[in-house]
Order: sequence, then structure tokens, then C-alpha cells
Amino acid sequence: MEAFWISLGVIFVAELGDKSQLMAMTFATRFKPWPVLAGITLATAVVHLFSVGLGGLIGDALPTTAISIVAGLAFLAFALWTLRGDELSDEESRKAEQTTRSALIAVTVAFFLAELGDKTMLATITLATQHGWFGTWVGSTIGMVAADALAIAVGRMLGKHLPEKVIRYGAAAAFAIFGILLLAEALL
Repeated sequence: MEAFWISLGVIFVAELGDKSQLMAMTFATRFKPWPVLAGITLATAVVHLFSVGLGGLIGDALPTTAISIVAGLAFLAFALWTLRGDELSDEESRKAEQTTRSALIAVTVAFFLAELGDKTMLATITLATQHGWFGTWVGSTIGMVAADALAIAVGRMLGKHLPEKVIRYGAAAAFAIFGILLLAEALL
């Protein structure tokens, strides 16, 4: 149960201000919210299942102290990455705006491709090295879907006027705290 709650919290925070939220808002302006959420859920579940599998393999092969140090450094890197910010590229924006027959397919494919190598995927791999795969998978998937659902709801209500800097700084601070705690645990 610990893996679930930690993964849910970490990934929810990681997703705040991420390009995936921008994609979710873009899709929500073109399609109804439910197919957008379903597509996000499908893509996230697949990417994060792969991530926890990879994290489990890495976790079994490395000593615990080494994992904690690498995880701590990774979370500090995620904090810096978050401070730098994510923006939707012109190409990603064009893909999100293309008319398709099925919103579900469009959203699923776009999110699957966007999440490969993204910080939430890397964070899920990192979490899976420390915690059980199932709780990490379910928690990370729900955390990401919840954050993107929030983006859809807020985006639909407020349009494009979001306090991006506040979100970015808060997410970066949370990553930095997780990173420092992991490093302290490994080194002390």
C-alpha cells in the first residue's frame, strides 16, 4: 500500500505543469473529456507497466544503497527539469489538433508517444526500484490520470490562464525534497 500512495503522490506532482497536461488541455478543447481521459488512462497504464517492469529488473540487480543514491540524484534532476519547464512543441501541438475519427485512438497514441522517456516514466522506473511493482504501477497511473484530469477541468473552466510558475516551483520543490530524503537515507 505504501508503494501505491508514494507513487500516486510523486507522479501527481511530477505531472503538474508537464507537457502532458498541455496536451490534455489541447485535446479537451477538441473532444469530450471522457474519451480524452480514457485515452490518457490507456496510454499511461501501458507506459507505466513497462516502466515498473524495467524498474523491478534494475532493482533486483543493484544493491539497495546504490539504488537510493541513484534515485535521490534522479529526483534532484527531476526537480531541475521541472524548474526548466516543459512546453508543447509545434509538432506536438499540430498532432493534438489534427482531426481524427476517434478521439480515443488519437489521445492514446499521442500520450503513449509523448510519455516515452518523459520524466514521469523515469520517475516511475525509479520508484519501482524501491517499491513493489503493482502498487507503483497503479499509484503512478492514477496519479498521472488525476493530474491530467485536473488539467482538463481547470483548463475548461479557466481557459489558458493558469499559474504556471507556482505549479512549476511547487513540483520542483517536492522533487528536491524526495531526492534529498532518498540521498540522506542512503548515506546515513
